[in-house]
Amino acid sequence: MSTITAKSVSNIPDILTLAEIVKQAATALLRKGGIPLTKGLPAPNIKRPAIKLDGSLVTEVDQRIQNRLKRILISKWPQYGFIGEEMNHAEQVRTCEQSEHGYWVVDPLDGTTNFTAGFLFFGVSLALVIDGLPILAVTYDPVRDECFSARLGQGAFLNGKPMTCPHTKSLRDCIANVDYKRLVGELAAQLVRCPPYRSQRNLGSSVLEWCWLAAGRIQLYLHGGQKLWDFSAGYLILQEAGGMATSLSGLPLDCSKLRKRSVVAAVNQPLLDQWVEWIDANSDISQSALF
Repeated sequence: MSTITAKSVSNIPDILTLAEIVKQAATALLRKGGIPLTKGLPAPNIKRPAIKLDGSLVTEVDQRIQNRLKRILISKWPQYGFIGEEMNHAEQVRTCEQSEHGYWVVDPLDGTTNFTAGFLFFGVSLALVIDGLPILAVTYDPVRDECFSARLGQGAFLNGKPMTCPHTKSLRDCIANVDYKRLVGELAAQLVRCPPYRSQRNLGSSVLEWCWLAAGRIQLYLHGGQKLWDFSAGYLILQEAGGMATSLSGLPLDCSKLRKRSVVAAVNQPLLDQWVEWIDANSDISQSALF
């Protein structure tokens, strides 16, 4: 992976400006779609969601938020490429490989299944990736009006206030967010039989799960496979808050490629070490070799 230099991050966008762009795009288009934010369960005025090739859902709201963010970001900062979840794969690959100065990575509505079902946990996520590393990140929860942000080397913030991960010491004291759907083999079975943590959740929006981990609302994280737009912003936000993350294979979460990555994360390094040790002791070879 390339190393970020002072030159490569000079004149990058202001994080507060980015946060406002994301918030305005999300709230305007969700309300236009009939979502009464922060006023109880939503009653989306949307057409039946489409089903993508990977089986996930997509709505008109996903497309509209992505299109609005793309238009604004390219007009303000034309030097950067743009990768959105709802773009076609060939265009995503081309942008990833050919953007000389870096690229935006956008998940316009993560948690679409939650959104269409009226489950109040979905978010909008944006990261700026330069030389294979996220250097700016904004994730917005429009239901709770919570805006998580980070800039490389300058900390993580929740609604403008500094955010720091807790110093939880033991797995037994933790709430873990575990996505069982993408875990296979002995690991999934062992997590059911003898979980090492206090309790478990699976909230259904990767971009917000990263942020809730950074905020200390959960302390452990395990996901069998995330795409670039699922983890690029949250990875930076967690690191800047003091948390740590890796993959089941032990490889870093590389933002220079579109390859799917598993995620193993915790609110601090000692806790991550315990988490990885337990996972390794309870995994078969096929699981640890996945991503």
